[in-house]
Amino acid sequence: MWIKGTIDGYDFQIKRYDEGSELGIDEGRISKLEIWKNGELLAQYDRGWVKKPRDAEAKAVYEEILRQHN
Repeated sequence: MWIKGTIDGYDFQIKRYDEGSELGIDEGRISKLEIWKNGELLAQYDRGWVKKPRDAEAKAVYEEILRQHN
């Protein structure tokens, strides 16, 4: 299932499964993730990290996405 949303002005989309997987983030349910702000891609996970979140705000959004969906 694809889920799109916004947290604190950061847009995100994830692909989430009903059960965890070895390909998911921390072997969880999220297998794909993108976080954007103002048209800039800040984080991307596609069954492995392509681009990790770097600044504190993007990391906080990432942690909130994991809390809610992983």
